[in-house]
Amino acid sequence: MMIKMVNICKGYMVGEEKVQVLKNINFNVDEGEFVAILGPSGSGKTTLMNIIGCMDVADTGEYYLDGQAIHTMDESDLGDIRNQEIGFIFQNYQLIPTYNIMQNIIMPLLVRGMTTSEAEDKCMETIRLLGIDHRLRHKPSELSGGQKQRVSIARALVGQPAILLADEPTGALDRSSGQDVLKLFKSLNEMGHTIVMITHDLNVAQSATRIVHIIDGQLSED
Repeated sequence: MMIKMVNICKGYMVGEEKVQVLKNINFNVDEGEFVAILGPSGSGKTTLMNIIGCMDVADTGEYYLDGQAIHTMDESDLGDIRNQEIGFIFQNYQLIPTYNIMQNIIMPLLVRGMTTSEAEDKCMETIRLLGIDHRLRHKPSELSGGQKQRVSIARALVGQPAILLADEPTGALDRSSGQDVLKLFKSLNEMGHTIVMITHDLNVAQSATRIVHIIDGQLSED
């Protein structure tokens, strides 16, 4: 099992009162699944995404990622997990505007200690797969939204993560570009990649092979 969450709870202090955002979340994802977490604004989906992505920790409960007990780890360990086990795909791409496309894509590999030439060699197959090999010396500002998201996906893939975690990946795109990205996700999933996608849009969620609903901090399945 790639993701196993057991009785995950998370709350935040608002003034002097603690507001419970996640309430006894039990959530499993098998290797090779494409799962959409669907919920409206304020449902807790962003908090859940942050815990899955090791950007935040639960108050109580257990979280296992690829067999590793995430809930027992300190911030240093969580940083290593974020870099090595999770490929992040963001709504607004999170590209560094002063870097060219190649520099943006290889960044996770440089953080791992690779040289620039090693990182560039390692990522070329992924770059060709995503059809952006003719744009490598361009800056993000010279790309369309759909192309920027392909760069974001390439950056997520090059480290060969255990899961791809996509946060509203079509939210900043027009309909045609959004459909192209969802088709790409389907292709990546068919190649064996495990994908967890966060979205508020049912039409987007329906591109996944499984939909989990989150409402008022609680999960339910179709």
